[in-house]
Amino acid sequence: MASRYRTRRLIGALIILLVSVFGLLTNPQLYEQTAPTPQTSQVSDSPALEELANLPVKKGKAPKTGYDRTQFGNGWTTTQGCDTRNIILHRDLKNPVVDEGCKVVSGTLHDPYTGKTILFQRGAGTSQLVQIDHVVALSNAWQTGAQQLRPDQREELANDPLNLLAVDGAANQQKSDGDAATWLPANKPFRCQYVARQVSVKKKYNLWVTTPEKETAQRVLMRCA
Repeated sequence: MASRYRTRRLIGALIILLVSVFGLLTNPQLYEQTAPTPQTSQVSDSPALEELANLPVKKGKAPKTGYDRTQFGNGWTTTQGCDTRNIILHRDLKNPVVDEGCKVVSGTLHDPYTGKTILFQRGAGTSQLVQIDHVVALSNAWQTGAQQLRPDQREELANDPLNLLAVDGAANQQKSDGDAATWLPANKPFRCQYVARQVSVKKKYNLWVTTPEKETAQRVLMRCA
């Protein structure tokens, strides 16, 4: 029992560490909580719209030539024995249970993308019901400027808590590498936070948006206030 308590404290400390390292709280007006709250639809429109207005805009995306997941590091990074996937699961699930190997074995997800409640249970047939989504998909990032980033910067992007959400696995697969112009969460109250996160990630890593992407993001954000 004491060992499990120590593990929980370690993961909590790691979440704080990652948030500090990756600057998740650089814009507190947009992210008052670390974990997503699907019930909260109102975010201040001014910071997100201002960030969007300052993003570079191009007519389209660059070719996908050369893209591979390994361009963003070899899977999840590990911090003091805990990998990023489990750190995000611990952050986003309610009442997470963690084993001594720093793995989240169960918990409840209030899915921000669909609004559904999902009971997560680690296992061969159940783990994929909850997946970790890159809010700005890595292939999309590759096609909108990440090719020019250093390898360590791309690895940081792939493991940045700002760009990661625990979500319904089916919704994540449906999204694939879509941007705001081609995919938005079915849970409309969460669209403001979703688009604001995409804009903040693209700003942080000097990525561009396409014209249709910017138009859609602007339309969503203007409805938020």
